[in-house]
Amino acid sequence: MDQVAITDPFATLTEMTGETLETALEDVADSLFDSDPYYQQGGDRVRVGGLQYTIAPAQRRRSRITDMRPGGRPIEADRRCRVAGWAPVAEEARNAPGTKPIRSVVETWLRDRAPRVALRTPEQPRIVGIDGNPGIAS
Repeated sequence: MDQVAITDPFATLTEMTGETLETALEDVADSLFDSDPYYQQGGDRVRVGGLQYTIAPAQRRRSRITDMRPGGRPIEADRRCRVAGWAPVAEEARNAPGTKPIRSVVETWLRDRAPRVALRTPEQPRIVGIDGNPGIAS
């Protein structure tokens, strides 16, 4: 794990609706792909596990993320789901009961699966509408 860098050591578990999850992904997409360079804040796209989705970078604001499928099934806007992560957006999540350092969560997960850990295929978003874009390698 010496090649992994994180900005926040705490793991969190947050319950949110499909609509909230889509809004979070759209916010990240907006900061990367806004047509006005003054609104492009850089950064990186959110990496997700267990969620497939489609992103269309050339679309207008709030219209880039579609076809979200946690576990392969379409998600409804009002469906609640649990989302694990680190670097919580809410400061109070850092000190919430049950919050653990991410290294402890990973250590426990690996120990519970020892001596073998099955490889998983990482979820990759489906990117559409980028044909001919020299900045994106296919």
